[in-house]
Amino acid sequence: MADTSEAAILRIFHNPRCSKSRQALALLESSGRAVEVVEYLTAPPNRRTLSALTEGYDGPALDLVRTDDPAFAALGVDPATLDSVGAVVDLLVEHPEVMQRPLVVRGESVVIGRPPDRVRSLFA
Repeated sequence: MADTSEAAILRIFHNPRCSKSRQALALLESSGRAVEVVEYLTAPPNRRTLSALTEGYDGPALDLVRTDDPAFAALGVDPATLDSVGAVVDLLVEHPEVMQRPLVVRGESVVIGRPPDRVRSLFA
């Protein structure tokens, strides 16, 4: 029987139109672990959730923004202004479409699933 404790559940912030996100989801589902899928474009994460994602990610908060995406370029935001967790969270609250994808969470740990095999680090 699968462990469904909060720390064992894998949560993916998923964009079904993204091939990397679909590949990461397939890896998660094939792992036999409980997976919660959050389609973040239809159910955008709130400020509290985004703050938790930045805290759980082992890297700069700016990594959680798709700065190379045309949607980001269209915003006219200078990436240099996203120099704090608060600035990144503010941007993602207003523009979830520029959030890095997929983000996979287990407990308090957050991994960017690019390449999709990175999500395997959460299986241990």
